[in-house]
Amino acid sequence: MSGNEQKYIQEAFDLNWVAPLGNNVDQFEKDLATYNHMEGASVLTSGTAAIHIALRLLEVAEGDKVFCSSLTFIASANPILYQGADPVFIDSEPDTWNMSPQALERAFQDAESEGQLPKAVIIVNLYGQSAKIEELKEICDRYEVAIIEDAAESLGSEYKGKKSGTFGKFGIYSFNGNKIITTSGGGALVSNDIEALNKSRFLATQARDQAIHYQHSELGYNYRMSNIVAGIGRAQLKVLDDRVAKRRAIFDNYVEAFKDQPGFDFMPELEETKSNRWLTALTINPEAAGITNMDIIHSLGNENIEARPVWKPLHLQPLFEDAKYYSHEEGYSYSDELFKYGLCLPSGSNMTEEQQNRVIHTIKKLM
Repeated sequence: MSGNEQKYIQEAFDLNWVAPLGNNVDQFEKDLATYNHMEGASVLTSGTAAIHIALRLLEVAEGDKVFCSSLTFIASANPILYQGADPVFIDSEPDTWNMSPQALERAFQDAESEGQLPKAVIIVNLYGQSAKIEELKEICDRYEVAIIEDAAESLGSEYKGKKSGTFGKFGIYSFNGNKIITTSGGGALVSNDIEALNKSRFLATQARDQAIHYQHSELGYNYRMSNIVAGIGRAQLKVLDDRVAKRRAIFDNYVEAFKDQPGFDFMPELEETKSNRWLTALTINPEAAGITNMDIIHSLGNENIEARPVWKPLHLQPLFEDAKYYSHEEGYSYSDELFKYGLCLPSGSNMTEEQQNRVIHTIKKLM
């Protein structure tokens, strides 16, 4: 917490707006839109809810296709199933670890030849690093397919001077407890389409029609963020840039500590982008390093320090075993390799120098 959250929570109590909606919700939406230079925002219960609402707004329905990054948390793709649609997973590429333009192009070519283009493309900005958004957007625009930019992990990041999450028809953010700023749980949808955002609020409040009685003409959801939670978000947003600076400093410190260690390759930062470095991620080449990513995870675990592999690609998940997948190169899946060798180190904004040095020292004892 930043220390100012209680101010806005107390404001909600003083005004007796503790239920959903209220001044904190309205102001948090305005603040988010202003920070990201967007026309508007709709704050919701989670980033997953934001993706779900975005798919509804794009009229994704049963039997439709949705292209989605494979190397991501499952929340990026679950809403595709909520709509009864079919996910098609797209591999990563080496420069950003994000969606491969080459693989996306092949997926579109096949979809066009089959006579069924996707209704949407969900592009994920993994661990805070923006994808090659211009290349990906050019492909999607050519086929006239809308982009949902999953910036759940990349709030505060930039691509050529523009904020992450602002390049698609819709952008989504997450304020889950592990994100760079948190409302304990929550998310947001951002867009320059005000009419669509108004519809998102309608859908997120059980799609209640304008009537004195409770009347509902279409399916809705209980997805609106509460006024209390939004108060936490207002305070958190004020320290976002400080959090980005701290995460980047933590990343740089790890890089400096292991710069001479063979086989340690940290997640790259694409030219003209600025990652929030939500997590410090790297790959460990066991032949060069003499140790594996799992050796490090187990060693840190013995010291009560949590570390994890990178996300298991969705095309490898049992839930999606029947889904179509397009690899970066024919016969070569880059996201499989990242999963096999990848490692995420402790990266919390409140890490002290002593704590980070403890992580580094524990790893160096293995060498």
